[in-house]
Amino acid sequence: MDHGVIFANYSPVGDMTVAAVCFVIIIQLVFSYFNHSRSYRIFVSLVALLLVAAWANITYHMLAGSPEAEYCLVAYGMRCVYHAALFSIFMLFAVYIAEVTNLEKKRKLPYLLLSAVILIAVVSLDVYTTVRGSRSQMAEEGLVAQSQNIFLVGYAAFYLLLSVMMASVRKRLFSRVMKSFYLTMALSLILLLIQGFFRQSSFTVASFLFPILTMLYTLHANPYDAQLGAVDSRALAETVQFYTEKNRKFRFISLYMHALSEEGAVLPQELQATVRRFAGEFFRGAMLFQVDRGHMILLFTEKRNPDYEARTRRIFDAFAEEYRKYKYDFKIVYGPAIEEISRRNEYVSFIRSVQRGMQENSFHQVGMDDVQVFDRSEIILRELEDIYQKHDLNDPRVLAYCQPVLNIRTRRYDTAEALMRLRLDGLGLVFPNQFIPLAEENGYIHVLTEIILNKTCEEIRRLLHMGYDFSRISVNVSALELKDDTFCGDIVRIIDRNQIPGEKLAIELTESRSESDFLLMKNKITELRTRGIKFYLDDFGTGYSNMERIMELPFDIIKFDRSMLLASGSSDRSRQIVVNLAHMFAALNYAVLYEGVENESDERMCMGMDASYLQGFKYSRPVPISALERYCAARDE
Repeated sequence: MDHGVIFANYSPVGDMTVAAVCFVIIIQLVFSYFNHSRSYRIFVSLVALLLVAAWANITYHMLAGSPEAEYCLVAYGMRCVYHAALFSIFMLFAVYIAEVTNLEKKRKLPYLLLSAVILIAVVSLDVYTTVRGSRSQMAEEGLVAQSQNIFLVGYAAFYLLLSVMMASVRKRLFSRVMKSFYLTMALSLILLLIQGFFRQSSFTVASFLFPILTMLYTLHANPYDAQLGAVDSRALAETVQFYTEKNRKFRFISLYMHALSEEGAVLPQELQATVRRFAGEFFRGAMLFQVDRGHMILLFTEKRNPDYEARTRRIFDAFAEEYRKYKYDFKIVYGPAIEEISRRNEYVSFIRSVQRGMQENSFHQVGMDDVQVFDRSEIILRELEDIYQKHDLNDPRVLAYCQPVLNIRTRRYDTAEALMRLRLDGLGLVFPNQFIPLAEENGYIHVLTEIILNKTCEEIRRLLHMGYDFSRISVNVSALELKDDTFCGDIVRIIDRNQIPGEKLAIELTESRSESDFLLMKNKITELRTRGIKFYLDDFGTGYSNMERIMELPFDIIKFDRSMLLASGSSDRSRQIVVNLAHMFAALNYAVLYEGVENESDERMCMGMDASYLQGFKYSRPVPISALERYCAARDE
């Protein structure tokens, strides 16, 4: 018998290529990040079976041409292994589809049972044919032909089953994901049809490789950032879940640099090199996750780093050295895994909660006190979300307070600043420093502004109706709100709803650093000033101030932060700087308001520094806005 003729249409190149690709995938699984989920474990099994199928097919064709009987028996055993591996892959495809689509048990069970039936039937027939053929000394060609028929029937049955299954779950997956699988399955079928047309058998295993590659890149790949060596925050949640399920003790170090989190910020090449070194040099098996451009979290297990305390000190010392070079302000939060936070998988939110209470360029080791603060923040956040969803301008949970402001020229309280408080069940009175950052981070701030603006306008209308004469009440607005196209319309709508003059209202804004935000602010101020609304520059002196930009913005009042007042009392030089700034603003027809005046000494100092208005505890602590009439009345006495 001429065995060379039998296998003339087979070349091992296709199967060897598949085997090589499988080895590359295995290398990637070892050295890259992948979520160790159930679908991932199924995927690994698919790669292993594909590798078995490729080598079994190569071995079969190598040995089946041998005149030695024992080699022929091994060869046909390899053919059974080859077919069993391919049809096991088919069955695992069905299991994988059910897993990634979260198919309910009653819906996935028929598919899985039918897959098992086809697998068992095909493998059993294949084994039976081989054994019977061996006993009856059947010609090799007969064995090959019968095996090929069984394979084609099984392939068609599985292909039909998987097509029906994919069609039934098409609405459970993102359309682009579904299309990638449909196209891959079509390509596999086309390859087999072309192979059959040319009476080839070299690329059968390769047709199974295509769907596996689609799984790898579409559903499992979460590549490293090549420059930083970091993966994204999704991978962080998956890693925490994996460590928690496996009861692995781990620790974390979070680095946050505010300047690099701003829109358009780019991590300098030198700093990228530093981050790469930190990620791979100080801890064994550490994983670096990039939450956003300026926020990174390093996770490492205690088992692989028993000397983690010494390693942590070394990385902090190294970071301090780098800080002296680059001068990027930072906040570092670190500590052990906390069971409650791990169970809820909320490390990013937890760390951000800790960061809010930190000073720039500081370190903080987390403890249970931080968990209590975080839990309180989560309650506040849920209430903020509910306030946002209901969008009730009279929401009773949002309280309007105010702080009267003394007019130096008239010695009367003819203006005030509206302030916000929350009163929440179980928490009582909640102050702005506890909820404003949360509202800004989660997009709820504008609704709060609308509510406090409406309540302020209602009080203005009441005071005017009662005959009180006052200049205005100011309301704080976040610079984030200016990005909303409806901002000006919302402000005007609330003013018109309460039927008050626009000049009785002022808006306080803090200076923006970015060019795009500056232009937005300028346009919004210009538009609203046509309604008579006044504008304050809030917190002057608390950070970077671009005098050229300030001069371009049509503010009416510049509010000097208490830090400016404290600085002016620290030295003659500092006082002269503050005096010159105040004098310059006054000469340019800006009124100057000093915040944080607490005693007679503060008042005398401000009076000598071109003060137009004074605000602080010396005159009044924040009071419910309904009590403002007491101060308006005091003016006329």
